Amino acid sequence: MGIGERNWTIPNLLTIFRVLLTPVFVVLFMQERLYSALLTFGVAGLTDALDGAIARVLHQRSRLGAMLDPLADKILLVTSFVCLAIKGWIPDWLAVVVVSRDVIIVGGLAVLSFSGVDVKERIKPLMVSKVNTTAQMLLILAVLGGRAFFGNGDDAALILAQHVLVAIVAVLCVVSGAIYIFKWFGSFPADGKNGNGR
Repeated sequence: MGIGERNWTIPNLLTIFRVLLTPVFVVLFMQERLYSALLTFGVAGLTDALDGAIARVLHQRSRLGAMLDPLADKILLVTSFVCLAIKGWIPDWLAVVVVSRDVIIVGGLAVLSFSGVDVKERIKPLMVSKVNTTAQMLLILAVLGGRAFFGNGDDAALILAQHVLVAIVAVLCVVSGAIYIFKWFGSFPADGKNGNGR
């Protein structure tokens, strides 16, 4: 099987599908078709759970998939947080925290890569980062669900759940971002050596 064929795997196709669903979500959201927007985001989130599981079961992990999957998550989540903040449905500062974290991570990885560090080998995905992604998706689903099913989203239990999720997402963003930065400082090549220590 050639390199191109290995890239066209079921997990990678699901990841690409998630990216393509993002502009669909934005259009539906801006048109205030909240049920459809909620369903679209839910399907996109489901593809995130499925692509990794399928890759493990079918042994279809690939270098492209390892890079594309977190990028697809960032595109979907950052876009969604910006949309919710524009509507005033989540605090502006939370959207700033989420976007800033992802910009710092992507920028940091780019700097490491240009510095000769084998990013894929040296910087592994953190469990706290995966938990953060899940918490962000749950928050978006809670906010969209509240607006779709309760109008102004003024259900007391739902408001409490959203406040708890906002706090969790904020803490996880800061913690995971700080851990990544700490790991980066130990990954820069020193004394003219590259990231592999050669």
